[in-house]
Amino acid sequence: MPTTDRGRPTVILAVCCLSVLLVGLDTTILNVALPSIQADLHCSLAGLQWTLDAYTLVLASLLILAGATADRVGRRRVFHLGLMLFTGGSALCSLAPSLDWLIVFRMAQALGGCMLTPVAMAILTHAHPRPKERARAIGVWGGVVGISMAAGPILGGVLVQSAGWRSVFWLNVPIGLAALLLAAVFVPESRAPRPRRADPVGQLLLTTALGALTYAVIEAPGHGWTSPLILSCLLASAGASAVLVPYELRRHEPLIDPRLFRAAPFAGATVMAVCAFTALGGFLFAATLHLQRDLGLGALAAGTQLLPMAVPSLLCPPLAGRMVAGRGPRLPLLLAGTGMAAGGLLALPATRPDVHSTLLLDVAFAVFGVGFGFVNPPITDTAVSGLPRDRAGVAAAIAATGRQVGAALGIAVTGAVLAAGSRAGAWWIIAGCGLTVLVVSPLTTSPRAAAPDPDAVVVRRPVRG
Repeated sequence: MPTTDRGRPTVILAVCCLSVLLVGLDTTILNVALPSIQADLHCSLAGLQWTLDAYTLVLASLLILAGATADRVGRRRVFHLGLMLFTGGSALCSLAPSLDWLIVFRMAQALGGCMLTPVAMAILTHAHPRPKERARAIGVWGGVVGISMAAGPILGGVLVQSAGWRSVFWLNVPIGLAALLLAAVFVPESRAPRPRRADPVGQLLLTTALGALTYAVIEAPGHGWTSPLILSCLLASAGASAVLVPYELRRHEPLIDPRLFRAAPFAGATVMAVCAFTALGGFLFAATLHLQRDLGLGALAAGTQLLPMAVPSLLCPPLAGRMVAGRGPRLPLLLAGTGMAAGGLLALPATRPDVHSTLLLDVAFAVFGVGFGFVNPPITDTAVSGLPRDRAGVAAAIAATGRQVGAALGIAVTGAVLAAGSRAGAWWIIAGCGLTVLVVSPLTTSPRAAAPDPDAVVVRRPVRG
């Protein structure tokens, strides 16, 4: 058994923050390296999409499984494995001789990453049993997420410009090794009192649905939407999705419980999470390519140019959290939808080839950053507001999965539109995602919608394990 000294909550918080710093930096730091990767590895636009989506797809598919496995076999053990895989995958990414190997190593990175974020939150919660201490710890943890996103573009620009794109991955190695050492010494082992059972069939169906859809969207510009390969992928995705829902409804402990979506706040929060991160993934992808390919900026200059978007993404979440605590989630969600939609619309003229206004571009980036900065705290609050308390962990895991699904779709769809030659179409998609958040938010935050639905998670028929 770990001693009290070994389980010091402050040190455990630091370890968890190091792990989320790894995952958070990897979200934004790689974008400014994309043109350098394309030039060095001689890959297409679809290849660039896969360097990002191979990572987000694995995260989206395995987040829930990783959390459930950690509850069952031990959170410290799974956390250690995640740190080793992420750190080792990062080192291999820096040595990748070709695009195919880079994609494979990115998937290894993501396999470790899916064990870090949900498991770190469980470790953090276990180490801070008192509500006030836990709230402060989660606030610090969330602040590190914002710092990593804000620092990613500028740090990536410095590294790419001074040492090449491979240095972006080397940065993860010392951070990962430090987190691994601290976790081995200070993080105690813990398990859930009643861990969930594995759902391998549900996991396979979810992975097939997400993977086949993303492959179809990314590869369609090259093969054609009516090619047998693309049609087969679309049919496979639709078929897996159609089978997943009735199969999960029959399980006592499903991977994703469709009954949760009967609660309007949870269903709306999931839709808004997917839309918000679709907008973010598409925004970063389109903005980075515009800054470096169209405007000819270097990696450092492009990273600096993204700061008007990154800084509000860091500063606004604490304000959004206070607004949620004081007035509920509706107002910050309305601000989020308005900001993301307005940012996408402002980027339409700002990125035209005949327009050379840095000020307009900065305004578009800043407005989008404000909108995105307001979206996460109210989404998390809305996701659990209409559900029983014992379902809050599952709801949070599904919401996190929705974020990764959105990020993967944003990169895939935006890249496909850009590959088809429609620069404006990419920004219309981003604006449309913001408008969806704007429309859905009042529908899911009304007093009637927020009333708990006791039937939302009740199983009415005999079930099988």
